[in-house]
Amino acid sequence: MNLTGIFISLFTLIAIGLGFVWVIKLEYYMGAHVAKWVALFGGLVILGSIFIPNFWLSAMVGIVGGTMVWGATEFSAQEERVKQGVFPSNPGKKIRNHGLKDA
Repeated sequence: MNLTGIFISLFTLIAIGLGFVWVIKLEYYMGAHVAKWVALFGGLVILGSIFIPNFWLSAMVGIVGGTMVWGATEFSAQEERVKQGVFPSNPGKKIRNHGLKDA
């Protein structure tokens, strides 16, 4: 019996679950503009995983990197959820609108 798939799937489930939390927290404190940096860092983590000789560690690091890249795509949706009042807005966070005016 090979339990590798079960262990990897459980780790992936935990990584994705924690991904929801860090996207919410990072958007709260820093804003959605950090998404491109999170995606870049996640990509670097994925690339780094190919240099890890241990199968388990390489798999886990790759999953964490993939979760970071996926989480980076969620920042704009999280920002919308904050605007809709589903999640609290940070009153101390500076809003970056890159020179755009609200309609």
